[in-house]
Amino acid sequence: MNIKIKFTALCAAAGLALAGCGGQHEASSADASATPSAGKTYIVGTNAEFAPFESQGANGQLTGFDIDLMNALAKAGGFKVTFKDQPWDGLFASLNNGDIDMVAAAVTITDERKQTMAFSEPYFEITQVILVPQGKELKSAEELKNMARIGVATGQTGDLAAQKLLGATSPKIARFDSVPLALKELESGGVDAVVSDSAVVANYVKNNGDKGFHMVTVPDFPAEHYGFAVRKNDEAALKMLNAALEKVRASGEYDKLHDTYFAKTK
Repeated sequence: MNIKIKFTALCAAAGLALAGCGGQHEASSADASATPSAGKTYIVGTNAEFAPFESQGANGQLTGFDIDLMNALAKAGGFKVTFKDQPWDGLFASLNNGDIDMVAAAVTITDERKQTMAFSEPYFEITQVILVPQGKELKSAEELKNMARIGVATGQTGDLAAQKLLGATSPKIARFDSVPLALKELESGGVDAVVSDSAVVANYVKNNGDKGFHMVTVPDFPAEHYGFAVRKNDEAALKMLNAALEKVRASGEYDKLHDTYFAKTK
């Protein structure tokens, strides 16, 4: 999200956290280094437009690797979570304002983001890739300079990669509110290519093989890592997440979830 690339002063009481599930969630003045309450509910912000990490099912329920993994962490760590779906460009502000406690939205860990938030240990590795029409081949990202319009999701790491290559104000960069919107524009011929996270693009290709697009991996884009984001001073939540992630990996649950969403992705 690319690529998108990730918690907080805790609530003074569990009642505040539960109240926050229905609306505005206020940050607590309690010491952020205190041990999280057993059974405490945390509001987790996400953006359900980034399958297979987070999306909305036919019944309106949130689904995806991040959703299932966060639920597994909550079970292993003895805490509870409730998800809040909202636009990508407002997630980090909501985190810092105390409206949400964590962000689980395929957030790439970057040095710039570390200035304003803290990240869990990495839980997924991706790279930026280029989606182009069938028959179009690229050997390097430099060839994007020869195209008229490159689609990206605003503020995600695909946007950052395009800016690095073409310049932040380049008219060649066509920005969209989400990856699905950028992909729709590619399908209609409005852009020549889309730059986004490898797992997301691979998922699109796997589920839309009849549309004639294919993913190109180029050596120019480095590996990136996703992490769960918390407010910068929320050491207790960070410690809790990392401990739970370690348990989920050790139990084999992480591998099961990974196979469910990615084993057949090419």
